[in-house]
Amino acid sequence: MTALGILHPGHFAEDDYPRIEQLLGSDIRVDLVRTDAGEDAYRAGAPLGSGSAERLAEGVERLRLAGAETVVWASTCTGSPHGWEGAQEQVRTLARLAGMPASSTSFAFVHAAREIGVRRVAVGAACPEEVTGRFADFLRAGGLEVTGVRSAGTATAAQAAAWGEEEVLALARAADAPGAQAVVLPDTALHTAAHLPMLEKALSKPVLTAHQVTVWEGLRLADRRVNAPVLGTLFTREPLVQA
Repeated sequence: MTALGILHPGHFAEDDYPRIEQLLGSDIRVDLVRTDAGEDAYRAGAPLGSGSAERLAEGVERLRLAGAETVVWASTCTGSPHGWEGAQEQVRTLARLAGMPASSTSFAFVHAAREIGVRRVAVGAACPEEVTGRFADFLRAGGLEVTGVRSAGTATAAQAAAWGEEEVLALARAADAPGAQAVVLPDTALHTAAHLPMLEKALSKPVLTAHQVTVWEGLRLADRRVNAPVLGTLFTREPLVQA
C-alpha cells in the first residue's frame, strides 16, 4: 500500500480525490486533509495566507498519523504567486514540517509536462486574469512555453466548483491553440477527474488538470507509477518494474 497525503485548501471539488483513488484501481490510498482556505476569493493576494507555514502545519500532523508517505500542497493560487523561488521555499518548509517528501500542485504541472514530453502548453483557468497570468509566469520559469492564456474570470472557488462537464470543456477549448502540445487547467476548485477522457478526445491532445497532477506528483515522490488511462495521458506511462 502506498499512502499519499494531500493538503487541500477548503473543500471545493475535494471529491475528485476519492474518485481518482477509485479509478487508480490498485494499492494506492489518497489521504485528504483540509486546511483553512481563508477568504474564498480569486483576487490577487487574497489566497496567499492559506499557504502559510502556520496553516500548512495544522494538517501535516494528521497526515503523519494516517501513515502518509508523501505530501502535496494542493493549490496553485498559493504556490505560483510566490514565484519560482518562493514556491520552492514553501515546499521546503512543508517537507520540514511533515518529515516526508513534499511538493505542490504548481510544481506538479511542470513535472507532469516534462513526464509526457511537452514544452508548449496552453493555460485555461476559471480564476481572474491576474491570478492566471501569475501561474503562466510560473510555468515559464519552469522551462515551459505558454502559447496562450485564457481566463474565465470567476470571482470565487465556489463558482468554479459548480461547473459541470460543459463549462469545463468550453474553457479547455477556448484555451487551446494550434501550437500547444497540451492544455493545462490549473484550478483546484474545478471538478475534472471524471472528464479527462472526454477532454483529451475533444482536444486531440493531453490535458493536465489540478487534482490529476497532484495525485501523480504524490506517486512520483513515492517512486510509483500507475497505468490508468481513464485518468489521461499522464497515467498511461508503464509502471516501474519492481525488482
